[in-house]
Amino acid sequence: MSSQKIRVRFAPSPTGPLHIGGVRTALFNYFFARQHGGTFILRIEDTDSQRFVPGAEEYINESLRWCGIQIDEGVVEGGPHAPYRQSERKALYKQYADKLVESGNAYYAFDSAEELDMLRKEAEAKGDAFTYGYKIRNNMKTSLALPADEVKRRIENGEQWVIRFKMPENEEVIMNDIIRGEVTVNTSTLDDKVLFKSADMLPTYHLANVTDDYLMEISHVIRGEEWLPSLPLHVLLYRAMGWTEKMPQFAHLPLLLKPSGNGKLSKRDGDKMGFPVFPLEWRSPEGEVSRGYREDGYFPEAFVNLLALLGWNPGTEQEIFSMEELISLFSLERVNKSGARFDPEKAKWFNHQYLMRKTDAEIAWEFGKILINKSIEAEPKKVEKIVGLVKERANFIHEIWDQASFFFEAPTSYDEATVKKFWKEDTPAIMNEVSEVISKVVPFVVSEIETAIKNYINEKGHGMGKVMNAIRLCLVGESKGPGVADICELLGKDETIRRVEKAIRIIG
Repeated sequence: MSSQKIRVRFAPSPTGPLHIGGVRTALFNYFFARQHGGTFILRIEDTDSQRFVPGAEEYINESLRWCGIQIDEGVVEGGPHAPYRQSERKALYKQYADKLVESGNAYYAFDSAEELDMLRKEAEAKGDAFTYGYKIRNNMKTSLALPADEVKRRIENGEQWVIRFKMPENEEVIMNDIIRGEVTVNTSTLDDKVLFKSADMLPTYHLANVTDDYLMEISHVIRGEEWLPSLPLHVLLYRAMGWTEKMPQFAHLPLLLKPSGNGKLSKRDGDKMGFPVFPLEWRSPEGEVSRGYREDGYFPEAFVNLLALLGWNPGTEQEIFSMEELISLFSLERVNKSGARFDPEKAKWFNHQYLMRKTDAEIAWEFGKILINKSIEAEPKKVEKIVGLVKERANFIHEIWDQASFFFEAPTSYDEATVKKFWKEDTPAIMNEVSEVISKVVPFVVSEIETAIKNYINEKGHGMGKVMNAIRLCLVGESKGPGVADICELLGKDETIRRVEKAIRIIG
């Protein structure tokens, strides 16, 4: 592979937000390019003007940026094969469609949408699927069946036409896929796909895609499994154009499956089960908001790591990988053929692993933004200590607030179930004594606080759980949080006593 210049492309259509399956395709292309010192290209395939969604292209760029994917050539970056937006290349494609007609590999068809719809319905009525192919093309309004002067007249009169590929009859097309091995398809099972339309003078996906891959010198086409049915047509287009020697190698990635494993992962699955299927939050032109991994609190490194292991495995037990490790270890040969089941709980696990790998200072810096939004001022060193105590219980930075809010805001109410369980008739008297013990602790540090409370419990013959759970209730308002002495030290002596006295007053 070293002698070949590696050039890969990620070629999404701006028809809405980028699905995480698309992000994974971009990542696998990126790993492959970087590993071989190659070029990663972002090409925007926007020839389907009907499905174009404003903002989608910007969303694609921002998503790749967030993931740490560096684009070498693209709409924003430019490059030797610009422009990289297909709608800006439209003057190019007609000449290639014409070339196919001239060589007898394609033909003009003048059938109206209504005529085709009628034929479709007739076939369905007989229980057949309608196929526009070798069986009917010579009986249709095509340049294969009509005299040349009539074809010319129809075009000059402004009649609507399309150019269709003339699929060879009954030929075995043998293709090689890096992931799936040899794939053989008989052309008689394939229809004559539309390559170009006079309605908007734009190519369809197939012609534009193959033409651009050739002109941009793409060495490997790494794309989703949903494009596998298009492979025979694309291989035949390379042959018909006389480009076989420059044809890229193909690799079709497995689908991302629903958590149940049945069928392709969709936005509906995410909505139903409460997880995002898009990298970033998306606001549609109609105002509908879809969740994103970034806004849900995922670290980009965790997101990249979890996607990398969907459909690819390194052959070891290791699960946590940096971008550099993924680039050095990735290989298309280790990509699975079968679909990869998405597990939302595993996604949270990945984020927790990355959270635990960050220093307390890094987490405190991020958590500090949440405190600023809540208009809470806190000493940075104190915040560092707090996040160090509670981070083990959080998967996301924002969950630290749920675990640590009591450090910044005294409880205003007390959990009923905890009160019922741990607040007995003699608890107020015990808490008054604990308050007295705490007031005498010097210096007010964890070890001294712990010793003082334990000595008091042993001296009085109380149960450890009885006293500690009641203190926790006073300080936190419920039965959660790190060690009681840790909480006391961080709150400080005055605030600890204040909270104990307040609880005695309110709970009674």
